[in-house]
Amino acid sequence: MRCKLCHKGALKGFIMAKRNTQSSKGPSQRQLRVGELIRRAISEVLLRGDIHDPELAHVSVTVGEVQATPDLRMAHVYVLPLGGQNAEAVIEALNRNKSEIRRSVNKSLSLKYSPELRFVYDKTFDQMDETRRLLAQASVQQDIAPDDEKD
Repeated sequence: MRCKLCHKGALKGFIMAKRNTQSSKGPSQRQLRVGELIRRAISEVLLRGDIHDPELAHVSVTVGEVQATPDLRMAHVYVLPLGGQNAEAVIEALNRNKSEIRRSVNKSLSLKYSPELRFVYDKTFDQMDETRRLLAQASVQQDIAPDDEKD
């Protein structure tokens, strides 16, 4: 695709870049597949206790989701310690040991590039609790009850 200026000779030889519409479509199938592979590999690493950090030694961590960027160079890892206690300390410890975790993940996966890992607090469970709380309210129960129970 050439712009109008190219035909007039002002920008001869330059080609306009295509617009990237990937962000509006959501993650690609490859991003989802790589994210799931990384999630499983990190879960196994944490379960085996391969990371030698006293803050992670006796903590059980749930890896909820891994979102890879379109170029697969970076992955956001959504984690939550069991019970949600000391979440900030656990996430800080995971980010401090991310190179060791990355190395362990890279050994178990055969990817062209080993993505940089960023550990983030997983708010999904908090959002589910809030949704349950809202659905349990009397005003909402009244709206979602079947018609025969309203009378």
